[in-house]
Amino acid sequence: MRLVGPNGEQVGIVRVEDALRLAAEADLDLVEVAPMAKPPVAKLMDFGKFKYEAALKAREARKNQVNTVIKEIKLRPKIDPHDYGTKKGHVERFLKGGDKVKVTIMFRGREQSRPELGFRLLQRLAEDVIELGTVESAPKQDGRNMIMVLGPTKKKSEAMAEQRRARTAAHDTDAVADPAQDVSTETAAEPAAPEAESTPPAS
Repeated sequence: MRLVGPNGEQVGIVRVEDALRLAAEADLDLVEVAPMAKPPVAKLMDFGKFKYEAALKAREARKNQVNTVIKEIKLRPKIDPHDYGTKKGHVERFLKGGDKVKVTIMFRGREQSRPELGFRLLQRLAEDVIELGTVESAPKQDGRNMIMVLGPTKKKSEAMAEQRRARTAAHDTDAVADPAQDVSTETAAEPAAPEAESTPPAS
């Protein structure tokens, strides 16, 4: 087998018995790292330490991994202005958080013969949130629904970092604006002693 030393140095091609002896002398493990190679490659290492470091790297990678989430908002073609404002607020919140938003217009009954109503509504929404997101998938008919996908202008990782900074800044501001309150001791006025009842003179 081809043997690699603990620091990555090439030891050369050695017999398995010799590799095991070298591992025992160095108080290390003999680990086969490329069994399909010809000849197979093995390395002298502290296998316990290797597994621990690999687990740390995997944990760090998972922590830094950002999962793309697609939120969904459903609208009706003839939506009430107040409801539209509420739905638009949700879309803005999702985009600020770095998430994609799937906007679905639901047509019912005769509304299906007026797809232009849904198209105009989706265009209006895209224009209203243009500072936060862009159209990734243009409006298209899907059965009784019309769908559009908006993507955030900021990456998920950037949005999360910005939210963390905002929370930290708010916490620091609260700490400065709300120092330990001075406890002022007020002396309560002692209640006045009841007046002595006047006893009428004996006749």
